[in-house]
Amino acid sequence: MKDNVIHLVRKNIANLQPYQSARRIGGNGSIWLNANECPISSLFTTNITSFNRYPESQPKNLISSYANYVHLPSDQVLATRGADEGIELLIKAFCNPGNDAIVCCPPTYDMYALNASILNVQVKEIPIFKNTWKIDLKNIQYNLNKVKLIYICNPNNPTGNIISKENIISLLNMTFGSAIVVIDEAYIEFSYKDSMVNYLKCYPHLIILRTLSKAFALAGLRCGFTLANKEIIDILNRIISPYPISTIVADIAVQSLSKDGIKKMQSRVLTLNLNRDWLIRELEKISVVKKIFNSHANYVLVSFHMHKKIFQKLWEKGIILRNQDHKIHLKKCLRISIGSYSECVRLIQEIKILSDI
Repeated sequence: MKDNVIHLVRKNIANLQPYQSARRIGGNGSIWLNANECPISSLFTTNITSFNRYPESQPKNLISSYANYVHLPSDQVLATRGADEGIELLIKAFCNPGNDAIVCCPPTYDMYALNASILNVQVKEIPIFKNTWKIDLKNIQYNLNKVKLIYICNPNNPTGNIISKENIISLLNMTFGSAIVVIDEAYIEFSYKDSMVNYLKCYPHLIILRTLSKAFALAGLRCGFTLANKEIIDILNRIISPYPISTIVADIAVQSLSKDGIKKMQSRVLTLNLNRDWLIRELEKISVVKKIFNSHANYVLVSFHMHKKIFQKLWEKGIILRNQDHKIHLKKCLRISIGSYSECVRLIQEIKILSDI
């Protein structure tokens, strides 16, 4: 009976490996430094008591609140279930299965390629340059045939680097009229001056993805946004599910986008950036640390001389990091999410112990 069902699965899904999210990987942790979550939570209350009616597809107060935050008209904002839904919607809207392609630049966020694979869209992987982490503009230009979407994570996950505005503008000029450039700014609050939001008015083929999961400390809420010109937002509104944003999600998200909520977010960002800088300074003193990559986000990529031992021993002590050794250019690298100051201190203490063994 089982075989009678399995043979019906689409061929491109049959052997697909699912995204290895932090929760899927697991671990018995007391200090979670593997999902780029914010360790500083916010408390919210709600006056909503009835849930028998469906919510608005795009709650007006949520859209206007985020539009005010990013200084855009409301018709250039789409609310989604995290930025992940935005990644998927764009492929659904613009890519013909079995014919079109996307470009992504590994090492980067895996969900660009995974969503394309699920939807039977070709993935052209054009790695960023090793160590400098710059995008390979020449190679992208050479591979633009059938490409509809180019995904750039900025700051990039897991490397933490910024793709310069000059590089992105060159990419936008190169692709004008032929492909859409999608800038994933999930971590942009940690380096806000590098946002491309102000360029939406100049480039109709620019799209920006945002989320409340990182700096706003709302990973459990699953609320993100797609920012684009009105024509693109109208297209995405045709295919998004009828009720993507629940009533309670919209209520809490609006609270987080109030003047007080934004001030609290900015305070968290300052604290985490200070924690990151402290952590980097302390890591530089430890002998098993081979290289620390510069970061503009709430995580830092570190190359260790004994990366497997470090990862496993910390795992056993309940300190969960993210192993990046399997990714291109990232041999012996672990990604460390920036925790609270006490979590960073504990991490350094344990790594020092391991370096002395």
